[in-house]
Amino acid sequence: MAEKNQQVYPLAPANGYTRSDAESLESADELKRKKRIKLAIYIGIFIVFQIMVITAMSLTVMKVKTPKVRLGNINVQDLNSVRATPSFDTKFTTQIRVKNTNFGPYKYDASIVTFLYQGATVGQVSIPKSKAGMLSTKKINVEVSLSSSALSGTNLGSEMSNGVLTLNSAAKLTGKVELMFIMKKKKSSTMDCTMAFDLSSKTLKSLQCK
Repeated sequence: MAEKNQQVYPLAPANGYTRSDAESLESADELKRKKRIKLAIYIGIFIVFQIMVITAMSLTVMKVKTPKVRLGNINVQDLNSVRATPSFDTKFTTQIRVKNTNFGPYKYDASIVTFLYQGATVGQVSIPKSKAGMLSTKKINVEVSLSSSALSGTNLGSEMSNGVLTLNSAAKLTGKVELMFIMKKKKSSTMDCTMAFDLSSKTLKSLQCK
């Protein structure tokens, strides 16, 4: 009778865990795996974003462009010409403009702007050592005096008979563009401008710079 009254209990798992505990462990492992996958995705997205930012900066901010040096508006103060000689002398004011389109200042050395008639020098002005700031244009006001006294062997007379005087200006600036206060890049800027004066009205007819 004693044997009949004894209750039979199911054996416990050998590892000490029930089925529900095992399922919980599997669920926790799956959750960790998903978190690792998400983390890897986020890291990949961050790396791609950084590459895009660096590429964009290298193509824009970090790309060093050559500054431009040009003549600005010319205001003729005096223009005398003698076709019979032939000869001329003129005075005018203008601006020398150094345009810097870089994300850092352009520091340049002192230089000279030379004015020419058919390759012969008729006058010069100085450009002092200075700098053009980031994304800005440095403007230098100058007064120019030109004379044909040093000319010889040119067709100045034939051109003046047409009532026009054509001159050129040339200059070269050498300096460095500074980016992020750490990178310096040497850059040289050149001026090549052509100006035409109307001798009858004593005014500037045209100004073109390359």
